[in-house]
Amino acid sequence: MNYGSERVSKINLSQVRKMFEQASPSAINLALGEPDFDTPKHILDSLKCALDENRTHYSQNKGEPVLRESIAKKLDKDNDLKVSSDDVIVTVGASEALYSSIQALIDPKDDVLIPDPGFLSYAECVRLAGANSIPVKSSSENGFKTTVEDVENALTENTKAIVINSPCNPTGAVMEKEDIKAISDLATDNEFIVLSDEIYEKIIYDKKHYSFQTYTDNAVTINGFSKAYAMTGLRVGYCASNPDIIEEILKVHQYNVACIDTATQVACNTALTSSQDCVKEMTNEFKKRRDLVVNSLNDMGLDCIMPDGAFYVFFHADNPEEFVKKAVKEDVILVPGGAFGEEGKEFIRLSYAQSYDNLAEAMKRLEKIA
Repeated sequence: MNYGSERVSKINLSQVRKMFEQASPSAINLALGEPDFDTPKHILDSLKCALDENRTHYSQNKGEPVLRESIAKKLDKDNDLKVSSDDVIVTVGASEALYSSIQALIDPKDDVLIPDPGFLSYAECVRLAGANSIPVKSSSENGFKTTVEDVENALTENTKAIVINSPCNPTGAVMEKEDIKAISDLATDNEFIVLSDEIYEKIIYDKKHYSFQTYTDNAVTINGFSKAYAMTGLRVGYCASNPDIIEEILKVHQYNVACIDTATQVACNTALTSSQDCVKEMTNEFKKRRDLVVNSLNDMGLDCIMPDGAFYVFFHADNPEEFVKKAVKEDVILVPGGAFGEEGKEFIRLSYAQSYDNLAEAMKRLEKIA
């Protein structure tokens, strides 16, 4: 089996942990991918109400019917996906949706394409299924946007699925519609499944989000509430697909977690069916932070591509690991890009999910070592 990508991530994560331990309590943590906003009050009020009403008993395995219906309506309105509530499973965050999908659909020795650079969990989930991770290399010259040519170059005879993430962690890249359609056609023609991680869907600047499942039945749409609604600790996500695929995922989900807690599902339904102004406000603030960080890094001579989504920048450094060590000494925590794959080893990931003032201070500290 090809465990190369797993070894890369483990080596780098071990180094990163040691760096974190050296940071002082006053350090500004730009390594954590978590919105610093409070969960909107109307969502918390809904959760409190549900608890007061003793909504503490088992939910259905697939999730509360009213929430699944709201998710199906959201997918229709926002993503042009025609799915019924029976084609939706509510999961323990998008992470469980990804894990259960891979466990259900991937067999040992299968090849699964994963983005490089890409989120650390992808390779590990594939490894836990006994399958092989095959990197889909995207180039910095193209802003790290995955293209159909990138996927074609990575295809093997044993390709069973591709995990894809747009907007992307760690790069913030948002894929072009033409590539999403072309990769969807490729999945249909070559009979592999697209596992589309769309958790950053709402955090996009001046572009539009497109879902693979709009263009192929061979897709699983994975999303959640953590990033868009600042609900990371409440751990609710979902996946949607065609009935045959969903029934396979359900077999893993129901024996793994049984169901999601009922009260939080009530709060998630409130999040989906109430005003989305809170999402727009947070995204607008993220955009201000992005502009501050990108402009500051470029002014320092650190080449930084303007990301179209998520809340990360992926900037170039001559010696990323040395730069990260120096940053820790200046009380700024970053992540070396090699942790996200071979294509990221000349880069550094910075999360701008911190406050504007903290980011401004962090930029002053980094200026000392640039």
